[in-house]
Order: sequence, then C-alpha cells, then structure tokens
Amino acid sequence: MKNICELLDTKYPLIQGGMANIADSRLAAAVANAGGLGLISAGAADAEWVRSEIRKCREMTDKPFGVNIMLMNPHAAAIAQILIEEKVRVVTTGAGNPAPYIPKWKEAGITVIPVIASVAMAVRMERAGADAVIAEGTEAGGHIGELTTMALVPQVADAVRIPVIAAGGIADRRQVLAAFALGAKGVQVGTAFLASVECPIHDNYKNKIVEAKDTDTTVTGRTVGMPVRVLKNPMTRVYNQLAAQGATVAELEKLTLGSLRRAVFDGDLEKGSFMAGQVAGMVKGVRTVKEIIESLFAGIYEYKNGLEVL
Repeated sequence: MKNICELLDTKYPLIQGGMANIADSRLAAAVANAGGLGLISAGAADAEWVRSEIRKCREMTDKPFGVNIMLMNPHAAAIAQILIEEKVRVVTTGAGNPAPYIPKWKEAGITVIPVIASVAMAVRMERAGADAVIAEGTEAGGHIGELTTMALVPQVADAVRIPVIAAGGIADRRQVLAAFALGAKGVQVGTAFLASVECPIHDNYKNKIVEAKDTDTTVTGRTVGMPVRVLKNPMTRVYNQLAAQGATVAELEKLTLGSLRRAVFDGDLEKGSFMAGQVAGMVKGVRTVKEIIESLFAGIYEYKNGLEVL
C-alpha cells in the first residue's frame, strides 16, 4: 500500500476539501504550495469553467493539485473528459457513483479518490479501481452521511486494502493524530481552510467561522434525505421549522435556492447557507493556509511509514 504522500506527491498527507463555490484555483494553489493537495471544486459549474480554473491554478503553482466532481452535476461527463485532456493529477468525487469514469481516468494516469460515507461504498469503490477513499464523517460541513468519523474510519480501514483518508472533524494536530490512530493514512480538511487568508469567501463568512461556538452548527434537510451541515442563522431556523411542519422538498428547495452563493459571495447573514463542520468552534482566527497546515502537523515528524510524535 502506498502512503498518501507518495500517492499524491505532496509533503503532507493532507487533502483540502472540495467545497463547492469556495474551492477555486486560488485556494487550491495556496494549499499545493504549502505542501498539501489543493482541490478545485467543480460544484455545479460547467466544463469550461473547470478548464479555466485548472489553467489558472497551473499559473500559481508547479505542485500537484486535483479537482473535485459532484457527479450529480449535469456537466459531469464533460468535466470528466476535461480532467483527462488537462492531465489533472488527482480527482475526488462525491454525490454519485464514479465507477463509469474510473477506467478512463486510470488509463490517463489520474489518481481517483472517491468520498464515501459507508463501508459498503468503500468496498464498492475499491472494486471499481479507486486508489484510495475519503471516509467522511457526519461532523463535516456540507452534504453529510450518518456515521461519525470515529465510527466510520476504522470500519472502512478494516474493510479495504487501499489507503483511507479521514474527513470530518479535523481542525488541529490532536485530530490528525486521532485519524491515524483510527487507521487513516491521511486527512482531508475543509472548515479550517474557510478561515484562511487565501480562501475567496466573503469576510462575513470567515467571521461566522471564527465566532462560532461548539453548538453553532445544525443539519438541514434530514427529513427529506438531503442532510447538509451549516452554521445556524435565520435561514436555517425557518428551514427546520418548515421541515418540522411537513413542508415538501420543493418548498424547502425554494428556500435554499442560491443560498450558498449568497453566503460565499454576498455574505448574506440572513439568507445565506454557511456550510461548516462541527469543528468551526475550534477555529479562533484567520491564518494563512501555510500556517494552518503546519499547525496540523506540528510535532509530528514521521507520518509516511507510520506515525511518530516528538
């Protein structure tokens, strides 16, 4: 089994989360330059936007980076082809089954790492040819599963032979150490990077992360099978009240339509959807990406062939 640094060709066994409308070429390049694997998130964008961001990222870094594809995106097939044409090093996937694309990606030399939320999906992805899996617990921000990181990661690590990368609830060195103890070979971090100098989100979003307390996230959409973890605000309160009253999926979607963009670009504190994980309460200030990554691995001097701590 390759260690994660060898697999990704990075200094640290770390992947930046593929956060829709947030993770663009600027953030991906900053993470890559700091020694992790930066990701451009395709989100709901079209294929040419993804191509443009890949090329912009190459102007800002000569280090490896990747692209995250949400497979429910109607442009997913076109984006999958662009990754081949642009010779992207790594692809991570979510919101769907990447199996139809994996053979062509692997033939093109692309490392494929699906995000999974269950043992069954991890086993399925290994059989399909994935190089590793990201086991994401329900503590994470954005779209989530049911199992916690602590429960999910060791079960996945026991079930597959490919490397497991832990995600959800990782914002400092203690949680990195815990992830390795659970059987992970690397970590994926999202929420901590929201409060980075290089993250291209509105200052209101960064401030909400920094000011968040331990209980300041909530999950919307559980009753309709679309759970999303976000910071509490007036929009989430209305959403959960309507859900409790039996609102339809269409009624709830009308409330959230465009809400992530309102948070990211407008900083709309009333109607924005401020996706964040439960570790938001641990983020105490805005730092550079380099400072965040170095703090995650401070005192850990061997994480490639085992884990040793100073």
